[in-house]
Formats: sequence, structure tokens, C-alpha cells
Amino acid sequence: MTTTTQKNRTPKPNKFHEILSSIIPADLIDSISSHVKDQHDLQDLVTILKKRVVESALNGEMDHHLNTAPDDSEHNCRNGYSSKRLNTETGIVNINIPRDRNAEFEPILVKKHARRLDNIDDAVLALYARGMSVRDIKGTILELYQQELSEDLISNITDSITEEVKEWQSRPLENCYPIVYFDCIMIKVLENKSIINKAVYLALGIKIDGCKELLGMWISQNEGSKFWLNVLTEINNRGVKDIFIACCDGLTGFPDAINSIYPRCDVQLCVVHMVRNSLSYVPYKDKKLVAADLKAIYNADTEDIALQNLELFCEKWDTKYPAISKSWYKHWDNVNKIFNYTCSIRKVIYTTNAIESLNMTLRKVTKNKRVFPNDGSVFKTLYLALQNIEKRWTMPIREWSQAYQQLLIKFDKI
Repeated sequence: MTTTTQKNRTPKPNKFHEILSSIIPADLIDSISSHVKDQHDLQDLVTILKKRVVESALNGEMDHHLNTAPDDSEHNCRNGYSSKRLNTETGIVNINIPRDRNAEFEPILVKKHARRLDNIDDAVLALYARGMSVRDIKGTILELYQQELSEDLISNITDSITEEVKEWQSRPLENCYPIVYFDCIMIKVLENKSIINKAVYLALGIKIDGCKELLGMWISQNEGSKFWLNVLTEINNRGVKDIFIACCDGLTGFPDAINSIYPRCDVQLCVVHMVRNSLSYVPYKDKKLVAADLKAIYNADTEDIALQNLELFCEKWDTKYPAISKSWYKHWDNVNKIFNYTCSIRKVIYTTNAIESLNMTLRKVTKNKRVFPNDGSVFKTLYLALQNIEKRWTMPIREWSQAYQQLLIKFDKI
């Protein structure tokens, strides 16, 4: 989900430091540092240097503007300066910005109407991505940078990524994602002056190279076949024509919806969720025994053996916990897909750990918010958090090469 804005926020190689080190004489640095007695002196020095550097850069921009102006602007020239108070990470800097007679000069370093250097914006977005409230961000910026930012200004900074989020949500996707995990996290949102629970649904795809990519996010109060049909239609319209296996946690209406868009797709319920749900009926003293007998079902070599073990489970436990076997029989058509695959693929699809790991990280962010003011705030927060998470998605999942070859054969792609 890399975009132009994201690239701008990526730290640049520190070549500038090397250049400065080579051109600033050591004796000049020693002379300046001899006058620095405390932190206040150091901050004053940094402010003066920043003012000189920014003004020098702006004058350089003006020279370039005048030298490269089109022929019909040949009479354009400098026209004095305008003053501006600029917020920076080290405090307020008063700078003079050059003007031209034709008022055509558009500074790049300090854009028109801008009152801050990008560092402050990046700091605000970084704090917002970690789930901090606007009020907390305001206090942190004041403490770290001695900058008094209004809550409206902070909201405007975070709103600057709204278009970026929309572009990401509607971006074209790859033609094929062999495996896609579907799951959701619950959040609290303020709506019509009431706090309500909403679900943020996530679709995490495994690409043909085995690396992960989040396909999108959707917010809804109610799920069902109509909701999932809309989600899957959107994914299909954005370019996804093939999904081999869809892994989910018993999402209502999901199997029917996905098979209407992707008829050959196998829908596999998360076995780990099935086991957890089963053990919720069992007191502590029997949990280990029940878990071991359930393992004999989903770890069976074939479906026939699995069904035999399920019958044995019924004979042993139905008198005490009848709801467990009923649940397994009810969902068997979406559990038994794992027996069509070898161990290398079973390890990938029998659990939704890939997306649960993502959910766990996102919950750390959302719990700091407690209540989101609107759906837009949810999208902005989760999107910024995903930028940090995505940096770790550089390697394919385990045993992917062998699993992918088997999937290609099974789904007649070779």
C-alpha cells in the first residue's frame, strides 16, 4: 500500500550529515560550541542556524525561480521580503521569505500559508498512528517540541491523509491471491450521540510470492450474506479474479457470498477458533482431555478417519458437553477442506494466525482510543498503524513454495 505520501514520510539516507561534516571547518564548530553553556544556549544556537539555513534555501529557490522563468516573465524581479513565524520541532523561528514582483514565487521548503515544517506533521501522524487522542497528542507535542498546537490544527493534520486512505482502499489489486484470511476487530464509535459497537472487517491476502498484503477494511454494524457480497464484489472489481482458499471464523453468510463470486474457492473455517469455541463449554478439569480428543479429529490423515474420531468423541463426551459435537457437525462442510491438502498447506490454512497477529497489533492501537468520534477516525488510525505493520511484511510465509505449487496443481493453474 505504498503511495507517494508514504514515500515522503520515509526517512532519507543521512548523506546531508556527511556533506556538512566535510564542508564545515572543525575550528568553526569549536568556536561556536565554546559559547554554549547550557540547554537554552544550545536551543538558541539551533534556532539561529535553522533561521539562516531556511532563509538561505528560500533565497536559492527564488534565484532558481527568476532564472528559469518563462520569457513573458522576463521583467519579474525580487520585491523585498515577507515575515512569517514558523513552528519547528525546536521552537518558533521568525523567517523572512523573499517575494517577487509578479507574485509567482511558490516556495517548496516552506509552502504558502504553511506555519510548520513537515517534521511536526510527521510527529503528529506518528502519534495518531499509535492510537493517541487529539488531546494527548497536543500535550506530547508541547512537551517534546515546545509547540502549542490547537486540537483543530491536529485534526486538520490527520485529515490530510484522508484522500490517501481513500486511494489505498480503492487501489487496484493483483489478479490472484491464493489464500485470503477474513476476520474482524470490534471498536466503539460515537454515532448520533450514542456509543455503539461496530466491526472493522479485514481481508488479508497471501500473494503469489507468499508475502502478505491487506486488501482493504470495511466497517459495519451487521454482517451477513449481503454485506459480504458487497465486500467480495468490490475486491473482484479491483482486479482479484482468483482466490483459491478463503479462511474465516464462521462469519455469517460468508460461504454463500464467496462462492457466488469465486465458485471454485474453498472456504475453510479456522480450526483454532472451532477448538476455542468448543473448549468454552468445558470446565478447567476436562479441558486438556477434550482438547486432545479434538486434536485427533482435525489432525487426522483423511476425512474418513476424522469422522470416525468425531464419532468416538461423541460417544465419550456428548453426555457432558453435547454442544461441542453439534457445532462440529454443523460446520463440517467448511471444516473438512483441510483434508484435501498436505501438511504444508494445512499449516497455512488450519488457523487464521496470520490475520490474528495483525488484529492483535491493531487492538493495541484501538484500545488507546476507547471511543472513536466517527468512522473516518477509525480508518485514519488503522491505516496509519498498518503502515508501521507492513514494514515487517518482507518475507514469504513458511513453507510457501511447496504449498503454492500444490495449490496451482489442485486448481488447474499449471
